[in-house]
Amino acid sequence: MIQSLETIIKGHPFFADLPEKHLQFITGCAKNVAFPELFTIFQEGDSANEFYFIREGLVSVELIVPQRGVTTIQTVAEGEILGWSWVSPPYRWHFAARTLQRTRALVFDAKCLRTKCEEDHDLGYELLSRFMSVVSARLDATRLQLLDIYGRHN
Repeated sequence: MIQSLETIIKGHPFFADLPEKHLQFITGCAKNVAFPELFTIFQEGDSANEFYFIREGLVSVELIVPQRGVTTIQTVAEGEILGWSWVSPPYRWHFAARTLQRTRALVFDAKCLRTKCEEDHDLGYELLSRFMSVVSARLDATRLQLLDIYGRHN
């Protein structure tokens, strides 16, 4: 069954309870994408001008750790949000992301959303509040990885 972008977005818990006008703004900034297995979606330091809602597949959020190399910080799966660096200047990715299997997602144009958030501060507040949970989860995952990395060397 083919669903509209608005139906998909409206059905996701991350966007739950948003007013209809905000859902329309967000939907206007979204499109479907598909990535093959082992595809680099973004690299640490690149411009962060989008975020993703993973619909199907698995994505590794990675960080290069000195003397250890590429380290998976978190794995993002179906139903989860990937990417928060678009909400805070200088809008650069803090991590890299690579698919572990074929992945389908909705990609949201962050420049479009930032503009709409400037025009409608209620929308901006709603999105920022929701993204704080994404940032918090990523920081918790990073903390656990660092404990694992540095705890072994003591």
